[in-house]
Amino acid sequence: CFVCGESGATITCWEMSCERSFHLPCAVEGGCITQFLSPYRSFCWEHCPEQAVEAAPEANTTCLICLEPVGDKKPYGILLCPACKHAWFHRGCMQGQAVRDGIACFRCPLCRDRDAFPSEMLTMGIRIPFRLPSRDSRADEALLARHSCCDAHGCLCPGGREQADEEGPWELLLCSSCAAEGTHRHCSSLSSSASSWECDGC
Repeated sequence: CFVCGESGATITCWEMSCERSFHLPCAVEGGCITQFLSPYRSFCWEHCPEQAVEAAPEANTTCLICLEPVGDKKPYGILLCPACKHAWFHRGCMQGQAVRDGIACFRCPLCRDRDAFPSEMLTMGIRIPFRLPSRDSRADEALLARHSCCDAHGCLCPGGREQADEEGPWELLLCSSCAAEGTHRHCSSLSSSASSWECDGC
């Protein structure tokens, strides 16, 4: 094992030219990624996949699960939601969340994306059990429900505060910091190119 130096390392880097092998328990310490989906590939620290991140997190950015700082770099230990591009997580925190939620409820804690987010996390080596969520996760399901109405002082939508189109003036944007309030683009005079919005409280 290139991490601990002991024998019995049965996992080999997928890169054909790489001869590094490691034990599964040594993977995290060695910065390795093991993908728990077919074809079950593993990569050493040098050849592991990387997220398409446009910028490193700011110095005061915190993990949305433990609320501790994630740092100002893009190391192996932090992950970004590919859907909202605002939510940063420690790898260990995200793995714990995946184990509690199971595949049935696993999603981004900020934007609640259930498509791009699980796929990206699987690619980045997060193991998501194919089972129902744990008891604690089911109890918290109501608390995790996505906010779904416009909180603008004077909502202008003819369909009401709960109308949420996929795009256009009645697309519902959630606060990029707290996700506890939302607004239609038109109700807050947001342009069609605006990708994020913050509520007055944030």
